Amino acid sequence: MELKDKIIVVTGAASGIGRALALRFDAEGAKHVVCADLNADGAEATAKEVGGTSMSGNVGAEDDVAALIEKTESEVGPIDLFCSNAGIGLGPELSSPNEEWQASWDVNVMAHVYAARHLVPRMIERGGGYFMHTASAAGLLNQIGGAAYGTTKHAAVGFGEWLALTYQHEGIRVSMLCPQAVRTPMTEGDSSSVAAAAGDGMIEPEELADCVVEGLAEERFLILPHPVVTEYMQRKTADYDRWIGGMNRLHRRLTGA
Repeated sequence: MELKDKIIVVTGAASGIGRALALRFDAEGAKHVVCADLNADGAEATAKEVGGTSMSGNVGAEDDVAALIEKTESEVGPIDLFCSNAGIGLGPELSSPNEEWQASWDVNVMAHVYAARHLVPRMIERGGGYFMHTASAAGLLNQIGGAAYGTTKHAAVGFGEWLALTYQHEGIRVSMLCPQAVRTPMTEGDSSSVAAAAGDGMIEPEELADCVVEGLAEERFLILPHPVVTEYMQRKTADYDRWIGGMNRLHRRLTGA
């Protein structure tokens, strides 16, 4: 996909990965970037940097996602690329409150479903479109110290697969962005989940944006800013029992269990 002259929506655009994507898309010549975030002030600040539009809302609420799509299409133009990027890292333990598990499901999974539900028919009618969902390497390899995060990111990858295999012949393209550790507000602090994700180094959001542009140009389903994730996936599927044993040892080492 060529980004030049495209209308692009980025959720979670107030900071971190979302902000870096918005800035890079603008640098690539995007026609207009809509910057959406629950943090209205942050979204507005990013939008000002790219000469775009800011919109606030909760991507975990279907009405907010539907409103984001409707307002963009009616006031800006037809969406070429929808980057469902917003995510949260709640529910680290089995005992975490149900509210944290539900919030993780709503934001990390259902936000993608809502965007597709309200945008796929429009895209098909005009000949196609593109979705990029920010998942995580945790959606492929799981997450030490992140029970709800690893679970919901797996579900996000599964939905992305379903979306691609169901609508590819209708001109719908899908990419799943699955990085390990990226220097964002979510990776601040000292925790076993951050330590595990950062085992192969922590990259800057701008480095990730470079990988995204390359991945979108090639229309790859998996965009992996940390290439070693491919090797880890191969090890996992080649011998699941050995992989689980190794991950358990890593869990014990990082948590002192």
